[in-house]
Amino acid sequence: MSPNPKNLVLNLLLANDGQPLSAADAVGACALFGIRENSVRVALVRLGAAGLIESAGRGSYKLGPQAAKLAAELAHWRSNESLVCEWHGAWIMVSTGHLARSDRTALRARQRALALLGFKELDDTLHVRPDNLLGHAAGIRERLHKLGLETDVPVFTATDMDAALDARARALWHGEALNKAYAQTRLKLETWLAHADELEPDVAARECYLLGNEAIRQLVFDPMLPEPLVDVAERRAFAHAVQVFDQAGHRIWQGQLSSVTGSTASKAGTKATQSKSGKQPLTH
Repeated sequence: MSPNPKNLVLNLLLANDGQPLSAADAVGACALFGIRENSVRVALVRLGAAGLIESAGRGSYKLGPQAAKLAAELAHWRSNESLVCEWHGAWIMVSTGHLARSDRTALRARQRALALLGFKELDDTLHVRPDNLLGHAAGIRERLHKLGLETDVPVFTATDMDAALDARARALWHGEALNKAYAQTRLKLETWLAHADELEPDVAARECYLLGNEAIRQLVFDPMLPEPLVDVAERRAFAHAVQVFDQAGHRIWQGQLSSVTGSTASKAGTKATQSKSGKQPLTH
């Protein structure tokens, strides 16, 4: 299934590490998935109107103010393991009982922020995660606020939960399912890379985007749990495989975009020359 052009453009900008994306590159990337140029142009206009992208000069774009904070948080996937510390059994709590649920925009931002930092509902008004991230409550509070959580929401550490409540909290995550997903995705990425050279460049670009996007999303939303809730060694092996795959994907896409935009520029030059000479192009 072809990706949504808006999502594809945003993902390309996120992968560009702050560098602008030209409209030609956006059109060329989307063309690999059968997305028409007009659809890309419409997507660029809508992303701009939403504040998700903005002009970075003639015919190029960068992430806009509405996407910059989220982009900074999403970029942590490459260094997530360095943010983890030893767990001593304490929990980080977020209390949302005083917040209204009628504001759907605020509710979505709140739920996304909590999901990105691995929180689960202990009950309808209390969200929890292990206290195993550097910065602890203060650091997590700051990250949650940047992601859109309301600033009046209590974020605190709990250290003396009774045994039954502690057991309930530990059971909120399915550790075995997470471990299985780590191993399966790592194998999928490594198997694809082993045969990538056998693929046509455009096929390789399409497939590595789809596989890489899925794997990075899995890592972005990983709760980064401690032992014994998950197999940390398996997660680290998975994270390393995603980084290796991402680097390979960058090389594949740089080559493909250079080829596509170079071809586009060549055609444009040919048409301009033919137009000046009064001749019609042989191909379109």
